[in-house]
Amino acid sequence: ATGGKEEASVAENNPSRAPQGKPGERSSILYSAGQFFFEYLVVVSLKKMSDGHYEPKITYQFPKRENLLKGQKEEEERLLQAIPLFCFPDGNNWAPVTEFTSETFSFVLTNVDGSRKIGYCRRLLPSGRGVRLPEVFCIISCLGCFGLFSKILDEVEKRRQISMAVIYPFMQGLRESPFPAPGKTVTIKSFIPESGTEIIELTRPVDAHLEHVEFQALLQRLSPHLILHIFASAVLERRLIFLAEELSVLSQCIHAVAALLYPFTWAHTYIPVVPECLLDTVCCPTPFMVGIQMRHLERVLDQPMEEALIVDLCEGKILRAVGDEEEILPIKLQNEMLTSLNRHNNNNNVHTSEQVNTLVSETFVQFFVRMVGHYASHIKWSKNGSGTFQERAFCKAIASKTNRKFVKKFVKTNMFSLFIEEAEKSRIPQEGKW
Repeated sequence: ATGGKEEASVAENNPSRAPQGKPGERSSILYSAGQFFFEYLVVVSLKKMSDGHYEPKITYQFPKRENLLKGQKEEEERLLQAIPLFCFPDGNNWAPVTEFTSETFSFVLTNVDGSRKIGYCRRLLPSGRGVRLPEVFCIISCLGCFGLFSKILDEVEKRRQISMAVIYPFMQGLRESPFPAPGKTVTIKSFIPESGTEIIELTRPVDAHLEHVEFQALLQRLSPHLILHIFASAVLERRLIFLAEELSVLSQCIHAVAALLYPFTWAHTYIPVVPECLLDTVCCPTPFMVGIQMRHLERVLDQPMEEALIVDLCEGKILRAVGDEEEILPIKLQNEMLTSLNRHNNNNNVHTSEQVNTLVSETFVQFFVRMVGHYASHIKWSKNGSGTFQERAFCKAIASKTNRKFVKKFVKTNMFSLFIEEAEKSRIPQEGKW
């Protein structure tokens, strides 16, 4: 695939200036986010090229877009060019098959203005006889809510087995429905030939910042001990590479790692599944969090890389580390977090995935509260209402030497700077964040 470099810039998550609050808070170039459930449904199919290879192409787009201004058209073109690459990131060595287990995964694209769009994908084999190629139904939305969109993709897949024509009335109905507030449900009526009218209920979780997360995916594959090593590396904005064969495992686990940083936001390159033609992303000297399919392991290890943490999600182990991961977090807090995570782990079968999400998130939020929760009292407000963060006094206020040593490193990160920048703008303390 050519044009990889240009598409990489769309795929990388450049710093988004606002710590992530409500999904869809940042407006999209095309229209304000949150107005619609989604921007597009596209179908990406594999087309045979003259050299015998298959290349992913968009074969259907709903709704069609006309009347765009020139700037919007270019933005649109770039977005639409990048999508096929992320729907089939595993390269172009495909062959028609009779059986294929459908899979769900997601990717993130960053616009020129820093706003993010999420692609929710379902890769499936169209119904029929004989050998055929998988296709991907991809919903592009500004809204982060994995559970909800998985349910929508279930409906799309169910309809695809009947006929493509049955998908569009459902998507049109969805497009005309308002996106529900956290904890609320939206009901969509949809007619299916032979079955009659169906009522579909879509409910958003109460806790908006956990909508795109399945911490269980992480706990099933990695020990709490390793999760803390990964968290420590992410907090200091290092380079992280995750390996797994399944796209769904990569995207779920990477979204979960990014969510451990709440209320802070990973503000660097972030590609849950790196397309084959962009594998040299791992040579970047800047921080990144990327997912790579296990089949590319040799190629990745051969690249001239800076220090990075390489995590094997299949075997649940770390393949390459910097070496100091054990010492980054203050040991007393590290042990408390370990106890807390082990407790959730032992009760894994008792909790619903939402309960696990809340319990795990709470463990990490408490860590930040203990470390930097006093930030608001170290913002000095001038008469005109602008604030200035007093970094030295803030660090000095920490009694524990080991905690202070960690915080001195943490205040230098991009994620802390962005968070404080936001806090300096608003006189109302970010209490809701904690």
